[in-house]
Amino acid sequence: MNKFCLLIFFYLCTVTGPAQTGKPLELAEIIDGKFRPENIRSAVPLPDGEHYTQMNSEGNQIIKYSFRTGKEVEVIFDVNTARECTFNKFDGYEFSPDGEKILIRTNTTPIYRHSYSAVYYVYAIKRNLVESLSDGGPQQAPVFSPDGESVAFVRDNNIFLVKILYGNSESQVTEDGRAGAVLNGIPDWVYEEEFSMGRAMEFSPDNQMLAFMRFEEADVPEFSFQLFAGADPHITPLEDYPGLYSYKYPKAGYPNSKVSVHTFDIKTRVTRKMDLPLDADGYIPRIRFTRDPNQLAIMTLNRHQNRFDMYFANPRSTVCKLILRDENEYYINYHIYDNIKFYLQNFSFLSDRSGYHHLYWYTTSGNLVKQVTSGNFEVTRFLGWDQASGTFYYESNQESPLRQAIYKTDSKGKQTKISQRVGTNQALFSTNFNYYINTYSALHTPPVITLNDNTGKELATLVDNQQVISLMQEYTLPSRELFTFTTSKGTELNGWMIKPAGFNASAKYPVILYQYSGPGSQEVVDRWNIGGDKSGIGWDSYMANQGFIIVCVDGRGTGGRGTEFMKSTYLNLGIKEAEDQVETARYIASLPYADGARIGIWGWSFGGYTTIMSMSEGTPVFKAGAAVAAVTDWKYYDTIYGERYMRTPRENAEGYRLTSVFTRASNLNGRLLLVHGTADDNVHLQNCLEYAECLVQLNKQFDMQLYTNRNHSILGGNTRLHLFTRLTDFFRTNL
Repeated sequence: MNKFCLLIFFYLCTVTGPAQTGKPLELAEIIDGKFRPENIRSAVPLPDGEHYTQMNSEGNQIIKYSFRTGKEVEVIFDVNTARECTFNKFDGYEFSPDGEKILIRTNTTPIYRHSYSAVYYVYAIKRNLVESLSDGGPQQAPVFSPDGESVAFVRDNNIFLVKILYGNSESQVTEDGRAGAVLNGIPDWVYEEEFSMGRAMEFSPDNQMLAFMRFEEADVPEFSFQLFAGADPHITPLEDYPGLYSYKYPKAGYPNSKVSVHTFDIKTRVTRKMDLPLDADGYIPRIRFTRDPNQLAIMTLNRHQNRFDMYFANPRSTVCKLILRDENEYYINYHIYDNIKFYLQNFSFLSDRSGYHHLYWYTTSGNLVKQVTSGNFEVTRFLGWDQASGTFYYESNQESPLRQAIYKTDSKGKQTKISQRVGTNQALFSTNFNYYINTYSALHTPPVITLNDNTGKELATLVDNQQVISLMQEYTLPSRELFTFTTSKGTELNGWMIKPAGFNASAKYPVILYQYSGPGSQEVVDRWNIGGDKSGIGWDSYMANQGFIIVCVDGRGTGGRGTEFMKSTYLNLGIKEAEDQVETARYIASLPYADGARIGIWGWSFGGYTTIMSMSEGTPVFKAGAAVAAVTDWKYYDTIYGERYMRTPRENAEGYRLTSVFTRASNLNGRLLLVHGTADDNVHLQNCLEYAECLVQLNKQFDMQLYTNRNHSILGGNTRLHLFTRLTDFFRTNL
């Protein structure tokens, strides 16, 4: 630990003191991940509360570790010693609830952001035996029954059930699944993307029922984009004639899937539809069984997403009882669903009804017991409740909107901060809440991962990233700092700044603003992985050492500062966000070492949209900007995201008009680079091409870079290096 502290000291000296004489940063090294810090991979707490498991870096073992010491206890699974194992590596794993079996995932094929198909195997730990889950083809979204004796999965949009106790006998639960028409047990595209859903089915606690969601998407309009042969990977059948990829994508104001909830009685094989009083155009973002097998929690939203209802459904009678309603004058934040945790007589709930997100405690009959936390800060994640002591554990930014710590509140309401380090902390607790793995980082400190007891005492260091710190000693690195400023309208905004190594306060530097700006997001935080590529020492650091000052400011609409700040952009996305980036540019231009005539801006996705909106705001402060994978009009984007913040184009026609970059196109000032992947299933290429045509007809010159067959992440082969080289050359040329 002394050695680690000494290395941190030397690093802080290098980033805040005189310029180093080390090696220069190379873009290719950054893109290849040379400075990427080590992390904990696939840590899974075991039911005994004393151990956790990890998959090794080679992907051929699952290793059991002690929560108290962090030391290896045993190898639970090894591809080389397991009986009848036919694969030599795997991609992931999941324990059965009783800890006796493991689902091993191999041959994973991504579908969209959260979904994938894979070939699964069941490993019986005591028998050291690997068996195929199913021989009928790859599976999706498998889930164990609580007793570990059954697994449900989806194939070709239908649900199948495997009974391990009966020789892995397989039966089909649904018959009507069909691509583009009916999906059983898995979400459609928009639910997956905007509600972060990967699976839509659950077993009852008594193992007797399987609940699942059914999506009828026949009436959802279809979107298509071309696929080409490409180079990495190369698609041989498309060498002469391009292909076409089509899928259901509901744009703002268009029909969504019709969603319903069903239960399947495993013994009688009877399927029932829950009698849910859902609006015809409502959403069901989650279904979860409570601890009571006769209570299936069904969470619903109206289409405006400003009314959240949770029903408890009886899986046999189908009767649904309203347990909780939460309403908001703006919208309900999407991250609350997975913070609802069920206990024998209670459940947790996060709400911003007080103006900040706080933790509430209810009985299972829907009565509010108490508000667990309060104050002008945000509870960012509920970690769990220790029934033995009545203690609540959670993460919050009580210290500062820029920092996150781990807290506990006991049964008498006494609150204690248990994380020891100041910056950004995230916890993974043992099942008995005696220990937790803490992942910490700060602006100048790469991730440090420690084992702690529930008082916060550090028991062991799992990862200190000394190799990254030592590596940084060899390079000339820029300095990083946090700052605040007040806009002309009196709003205080938070930012970070990266200055070139050997910074000279009497010189004049060109400036690049990076931002995302999306609702509830935060780019300005005291953590290691700041910047456009989220790798700590990344492209932003590289550009700083090319002679640029890099700045990021979170404007109105971003998170961490309460409801009014975050939701002030409601119905008018992009207006205030652009104003605040213009205010940032004007503030930076006032600094003696910034060249106000050479300020650029860039961003990805919502950040790309804000880039264009800012360059078209009417104040000519930006000389150049790059918009990567940018939305250009909210009418092109999906229902759940777009309507959450804008309602429908019919309801908010003026809002959609004012927030469209097309409306502002004649005001575009500065050189613009548009970047897009041709196979972006999220923000379609349509956004880029239609806006490009608009600029052509206005006789406004611009630059454009397309990436063949690349999705919203613009990854694959040499693509990322090419992209950041393009951005580098663009800003060098124009600033």
